[in-house]
Amino acid sequence: MRLSRALLRRIGIAIDPHDQMSALRDDIAGAIALGHSGGAMEKDDRDRLLGALDLSDRTVDEIMRHRRQIEMINAADSPGDILTQMLASPHSRLPVYRDDEENIVGVVHTKDLLREVDRLVRGEHGAGGEGLQALDIVKVAMKPYFIPDTTALDEQMREFLKRRTHFALVVDEYGGLQGLITLEDILEEIVGEITDEFDVVSRDSALKRGENGDYLVDGAMTIRDLNRAMDWHLPDDEANTIAGLVIHEAQMIPAEGQVFHFHGFRLEVAQRRENRLTKLKLRPLQMI
Repeated sequence: MRLSRALLRRIGIAIDPHDQMSALRDDIAGAIALGHSGGAMEKDDRDRLLGALDLSDRTVDEIMRHRRQIEMINAADSPGDILTQMLASPHSRLPVYRDDEENIVGVVHTKDLLREVDRLVRGEHGAGGEGLQALDIVKVAMKPYFIPDTTALDEQMREFLKRRTHFALVVDEYGGLQGLITLEDILEEIVGEITDEFDVVSRDSALKRGENGDYLVDGAMTIRDLNRAMDWHLPDDEANTIAGLVIHEAQMIPAEGQVFHFHGFRLEVAQRRENRLTKLKLRPLQMI
């Protein structure tokens, strides 16, 4: 590959810098894969290096938290209810909406909310509950940061660092809310899952092995995460999640209990809620 590019330059044929960078990434990825297959590199090290290389080829809509999964604060709720929700939430930042969940008016941070509550209950508004009633959550919230769903992950990581913010709301070409993404989400594509004592659901809980050798998988688990965890090679060109892959291959929304065989796997719909495939059982066909 490098030799052919050198020859093209030698005879005066211009090479697009983007193509050069893409080819260089391919060369590096090939060397990493070769190092792993030859036993010179551990799987975790391979995954981290390949994850970093892939950032420019992937977009935020592939790893964002879908709008169905976003916890939000209703600006019309009482100050007491808002405070209770923030303290109970595992998230340090929550979007604030007014009237409709599409109308995001801000993003509130737990620390900013607690500072304002402390100021109100200690200040001129009086003490305790009387002071809390003067809370205006929209004034406490930061201005929302919206990004297109086509933004590349490496570009978005640079923007997060430049803006010194960790949280963005993802919208489609019509301005409709699609989901949210954080700096941590992007970093996890490189280093793997980052968990702390406040994380409720981990990727490990989305993938469990049964006694008969089947794997019970959360339908919302991304194909990339599943491939990384199991060292599988399920395609992720047409779908981001394992449920999306089943729907794409079946060309319908399957019923609970339906079984399919594709890409070298047996897949069974273990649980369906409305039109969502929430649990799937997978097993490589060579194990059957």
